[in-house]
Amino acid sequence: MSLTAAGAIGEHTVPSEKGPSTSDNSFDGKGDVETATVDADSDSEEGVLSNERDIATHVISVDDDPSLSPWTFRAFFIGLGLSTFGGVLAEIYYFKPQTVYVSLMFLAVVSYILGVFMETFIPRRGLMRYMNPGPFNKKENAFVVIMASASANSALGTEVLAVQRLYYNITPNAGASVLLLFSSQLLGYGIGGMMRSILLYPSKMLYPGVLPLLSMFDALYEGGMTARKKLRVFYIVFTAIFFWELFPEWIFPLLTGLSIMCLAAPNNAAVSRVFGGTNGNEGLGLLSFCFDWQYISGGVNPMTIPLKAQFANLLGYLLCMVVFVAVYYNNIWKAQNFPFLSQLLFYENGTQYDQTLILNSNYQVDPTLLAEQGIPYYSSTWIVYLLSSNLGLAATFSHLLLWNWDDICFAWSWMTPSGIKNLWANFDWKFWRADGMREQDVDDEDIDPHYKQMLKYPDAPNSWYFVVFLLSFVVALVVLYKTDSTLPWWGFLISLLLATISILFFCALAAITGLMFIIQPFVQMIGGYLHKGLPVANMYFVLYGSNSVTQANLLLRDLKIAQYAKLPPRAAFTAQILGTLLGAVLNFIMMNSIIDNQREILLSVQGTNIWSGQQPQMYNSQAIAWGGLSHELFSAGQRYQWVAWAYALGLFIPVPFWVIHRYWPKLRADYLYTPIIAYFIGWLCVGINSSTLSYFAVALLSQWWLRTRYPRWFAKYNYIIAAALDGGSQVMVFILSFAVQGAGGTSHLFPAWWGANQGGNYDRCLMLN
Repeated sequence: MSLTAAGAIGEHTVPSEKGPSTSDNSFDGKGDVETATVDADSDSEEGVLSNERDIATHVISVDDDPSLSPWTFRAFFIGLGLSTFGGVLAEIYYFKPQTVYVSLMFLAVVSYILGVFMETFIPRRGLMRYMNPGPFNKKENAFVVIMASASANSALGTEVLAVQRLYYNITPNAGASVLLLFSSQLLGYGIGGMMRSILLYPSKMLYPGVLPLLSMFDALYEGGMTARKKLRVFYIVFTAIFFWELFPEWIFPLLTGLSIMCLAAPNNAAVSRVFGGTNGNEGLGLLSFCFDWQYISGGVNPMTIPLKAQFANLLGYLLCMVVFVAVYYNNIWKAQNFPFLSQLLFYENGTQYDQTLILNSNYQVDPTLLAEQGIPYYSSTWIVYLLSSNLGLAATFSHLLLWNWDDICFAWSWMTPSGIKNLWANFDWKFWRADGMREQDVDDEDIDPHYKQMLKYPDAPNSWYFVVFLLSFVVALVVLYKTDSTLPWWGFLISLLLATISILFFCALAAITGLMFIIQPFVQMIGGYLHKGLPVANMYFVLYGSNSVTQANLLLRDLKIAQYAKLPPRAAFTAQILGTLLGAVLNFIMMNSIIDNQREILLSVQGTNIWSGQQPQMYNSQAIAWGGLSHELFSAGQRYQWVAWAYALGLFIPVPFWVIHRYWPKLRADYLYTPIIAYFIGWLCVGINSSTLSYFAVALLSQWWLRTRYPRWFAKYNYIIAAALDGGSQVMVFILSFAVQGAGGTSHLFPAWWGANQGGNYDRCLMLN
């Protein structure tokens, strides 16, 4: 099995320039759980969408209208406006006790409303016709969404700068700080952009998470009876979920997690740990029924993730519950001294560890002070998360090398002597003059249909992305020495090498399965071993080693949106760069303003209901723990040595399953995505966990029952309904965040009643210390 979406049974096609596919075709699929139970040739239904190419061509439109232009005043006006809104809001909420995210679907809905408003009310006569050239079109909407989504994130670089100002009394030069943000945000763009041929263009790189967005675009902009029916379904579901979210989010929060066990035993601590889950760090949420779509679809929409990935995900969750309970009740790593779920450091007696007491005047770990305070402890479930995530990260490398060897070899073919020679000979140093036209046989049936449509537009060539990378690289080296980073140049180079390798493997995994791994703990540990006792250096190592992977994934995701929407590549490039640069500047301005005016509150442990320093506090704590205590906590012979050993063990996990499938394919070992199984063994370590059962129920209903029993209905309506559920719930949650949940300063909780237990856990499980 190569990692393929939607549970591919037969071969799937890869663009011809990619070389041969490594998809498994050793099993014919007869009797498989994903085989259609209807006659595929009947008038009532179509065959099951069994591979990525089927999904990409049946769920969203392949057609393109070259006459539609994204280069309009309207698109730039709305795009820059929403980018400003998103960039400012993201940074404000970095310093809030409650986090509000500006999602893709929210931006798409708002930009559509604004676009139609401008189309309707701006005259089309005289000079005004340049502001309103005609109906607001799909390419303009995609342009706006890509620009605004690039801006609507709090740049990790501002987190580093905030920690330096708050905890180290270091205030880097404003110019150097802005350049630091530019370089850290764009390095991943440069690396990811140069990997487009392997991580973007092939059909197998599906990016399932963006399919609802594109399905919504088709319903909004495509004509015909089918589109009108889809649009009617979208509006009905959007409206219904919009008003429904009032209940679980405000009026009836018990619906966040209805647990029969909690209601039956409200004073039992064990029941709370295993069955509770409506409040942060409460419990595992076993058998809780969640009716809040915000949490069901909080990480990824269960209606979009392929069945094989969902199956592996489910195995990981089940193992997670077993392992967490076993570790805690067997008191492994003195688990019962500490909270069941927590991410903090503790003394052995269970009180919170004061990390400032082990730092000297230079904010480096002092061995004498450390000996006085003692080596800190983690909650045991957090250690399981670190261990399992390391297993999953390592397994990703060997899994992709075993199942997708040809693709990986192609991705690195440029490093061969002949590849480097060819690259040098064909590189256009006058990048500003590149016409961007690609030489490709448009009649080649192996080319991805969406990519084939894009060949008519000038590309943003690799030379553009190389220049972005080169400028960011040079700027980063300069600002590292202007911002008191303590990270040496060779450490920066290692972080980039780590990021480059990680982008190839983890962005491929995200593109195929829709699940993106968090690699920050892995990068923090490597940085801790390389730069012992230097927490600030660790922060900068993570900034370039981890954030570059995140940014590359965001770039590739947005470029896939552009490919599906037929937005010309140079328009997508422009939108991403403008949005990223504007967002970074706004992030920096807002960060300084907030720290200047709220410094004492941000440094306090409690904060207020308006401002909180919890995120910079946690980032600084992790930097000290990993940058200052890696050797004491995780080296061989130390308390948590298996966290580090998990990297080595994880490399071997996929091997037996690959061997089994190679020689006994009917056992369907290809359903076992070992990186996902291993990674999700620790996934319930934080947050609200009551949505797990509902998540998998929706996933099974969508990706198995509907897809195999009603394939034509699935192709028409599954993703448009997913878009409506996400869009309606996110708009209402955004409104409630400001109206009643304290985002605007004062919270207005619904009066307490049986369904709104405002004094404890909403599911009425025992609240534990």
